[in-house]
Amino acid sequence: MPKKGLTGFIVRRYLRFDPAQPFISIAAILAFLGVAIGVMVLIVAMAIMNGFTNEFREKLFVMNYPITLSAQHGDTIDEALIDRLRAKFPDLKFSPYLRAGAMSRKGGMMEGHIVFGVDFEAERKVNSIFDRAVTKENYAPFEAIAGKGLADEFALAENEKLLVIFTRAQPAGLALTPVMKRFAIAGTFESGLRAYDKAYFYARYDDLRVLLGVEKGEYHGAHIDAKEPTIVIDQIKKAVGAKVSVRGWWQENANLFGALELEKRALFLVLMLIVLVAALNIVSSLLMTTINRRKEIALLTSLGATSREIGKIFFALGATIGTAGIAVGSALGGAALWALGRFKIIELPADVYGTDKLPLDPSLLDFSLIVAGAFAIVLFSAWYPARKAAQTDALDVLRNE
Repeated sequence: MPKKGLTGFIVRRYLRFDPAQPFISIAAILAFLGVAIGVMVLIVAMAIMNGFTNEFREKLFVMNYPITLSAQHGDTIDEALIDRLRAKFPDLKFSPYLRAGAMSRKGGMMEGHIVFGVDFEAERKVNSIFDRAVTKENYAPFEAIAGKGLADEFALAENEKLLVIFTRAQPAGLALTPVMKRFAIAGTFESGLRAYDKAYFYARYDDLRVLLGVEKGEYHGAHIDAKEPTIVIDQIKKAVGAKVSVRGWWQENANLFGALELEKRALFLVLMLIVLVAALNIVSSLLMTTINRRKEIALLTSLGATSREIGKIFFALGATIGTAGIAVGSALGGAALWALGRFKIIELPADVYGTDKLPLDPSLLDFSLIVAGAFAIVLFSAWYPARKAAQTDALDVLRNE
């Protein structure tokens, strides 16, 4: 047989099931299955991590707003500043607001939350969640929109009144008492994140202004909607000066997304250990093959095969097992993602995750890293046994065996 086809011929022969040495074939099968399962699990796990990260990012993006303008040290900003920003940035949408900490009470239950005083029409343009909650054009004084989490907490019916107690105090005889007012709940919003649905409460700007004793045209800040907030934020900072804080939603939640990214990397490394353990089976399978094929190696060497060719045979054998596992694992991972996306195999509690369907977002970069990492482990696992096979002393084997 010409040397050109020697490697392929012997690799195909060694890949067949050998009844005389079943443990070698079983080890090779386990290595193949281990690599395939490891790659499949990695692909599915990374897609799920990306899906949850994007789900959180979408929810946080809406409820935190692309850019938030706020006065520092308890001061206020005036209407003139908002008008200048509107003129300078005509593509941006602004919703000025007042903000106050408050406690809501019904019966013996109390719950803390944040009250925003906004112009409903302006707020609708920067917050799609709030926009869906607005059901009429004009709201009566002291009508408000609360989060569904807060409404469920107090079991509020539509237009039922809720007592809101503000941290601001007002004189009452010889003592100070907190400002209190009953708001009619004219609507509820649901963002998908219960923490925000319990914490945010929207009232009309004029109503909250009166309760807080703020002059008309004064605001605590403004919500800003921008298509490219990371680019325009520096321009806004220069326009408003140092006395006004300007922060993007990604800055408000940097720790959360940093933790999610770290968790994703840790999960990647941990699951890659599955492939590493499977690769150990490749090493053991090839080493057993080398020991049991010593006579054949010696015979090939005596017939003119070089040490490099012997090493190439065993390297190709290990690489074939591992590469086949990677290919099958990739196919199984794709099939699993298709099934999870098409059918509701895993159902999530919607009140916790904001969706009852498992979020998936396959990434080409993640897939490339998985395949590259698995391929590197497989090649390294095939290299060591191939090196040992190439070092077989043909004369010693023929003399003693």
